[in-house]
Amino acid sequence: MQLYHHPFDLDSQKVRLALEEKGTDYTSHHVNPITGKNLDSSFFKMNPSGRLPVFQNGSHIIYKPIDIIQYIERIAVISSGSEVISTSSREVIEWMQKIQEWDPRFFTLSHIPEKYRIYVSKFIRQVLIARMSESPELAGAYHKKLREAYQTEEKLKDPDVLRRSKEHLVRLLDEAERQLSETPYLAGEEFTMADVMLIPMLARLVLLDLENDYITSRPNIAEYWVMVQQRPSYRKVIAKHFDGWRKHKTLFKTWCFVRIRSLLKRY
Repeated sequence: MQLYHHPFDLDSQKVRLALEEKGTDYTSHHVNPITGKNLDSSFFKMNPSGRLPVFQNGSHIIYKPIDIIQYIERIAVISSGSEVISTSSREVIEWMQKIQEWDPRFFTLSHIPEKYRIYVSKFIRQVLIARMSESPELAGAYHKKLREAYQTEEKLKDPDVLRRSKEHLVRLLDEAERQLSETPYLAGEEFTMADVMLIPMLARLVLLDLENDYITSRPNIAEYWVMVQQRPSYRKVIAKHFDGWRKHKTLFKTWCFVRIRSLLKRY
C-alpha cells in the first residue's frame, strides 16, 4: 500500500493518524504541495486534482480522506482475522463528515503573512505553466488547476469568504466543546476515527498561533488536546514535524526551496 502525502497537509495528517492507530503498514511518499511536487506529471496522471492525500493499493486508488480511512478500517479488521467486518458507527461517521465539511484553505491562507502567501502563490502558478508545456496531454487539467489558483487569490480578498470560514470553524468547535463536556472523546468513551479527523484541525490552529483564541478558550477541548497529544500516533505524524523548533525547521526548509527555485527560475 502506498500513501502520497505531506506533513503540512491537513487531510494527509488525518489519513496517517488512521494508519498509525490501526497499525497498518504502508509505503510513504512525500509530495510537498508548497513546492509544487503535487503538480508533477506522474502524480497529476494519478490524481488530476493535484490534491493530497492519495492512497493506492494495487490498482485501487482513493482520494477522499473519509473513504481512505474507512478502507483502512476494513483492511485492519480483515488483517486481524475477524469474520465480521465492522466499520465506524453512525455517530462516528457523522462527526467525520462534519469535520471534513470545513475547508481549512481560506482560513489558513488568511493567517499567513501576505508577502509569503503571494510569493508562494506566484511560484505555484509558474510551476503549473511549466508543467503544462512539459506535458501537453495534461494541459486541460493543468489549466483548470491554474484557474483555481487565481480564483483562490480573488476569494481571499473577499471578507465574506473569510468570515464564513471562521464562523463554520467556530460552530464546529463549539459543538465539539459541548460533546467533550459529556464524553472524553468526540464520539464516546473510546478513541475513534472521529478523533483522528479532529486532531489535525486542532494542530493547524496551534501551528497558526491561534491556540489561545480557539482551544484554550474552550476548557473541554483544551483538556482533550493535552490528552490526545500523548498518543504515539500524534507524536509520529504531527509532533515529529511541528512541535517546538521542528515547526520552524520544516517551514524554513520549504521556504528556502521556493526562494531558490524562484530566483533560478527553475520550476
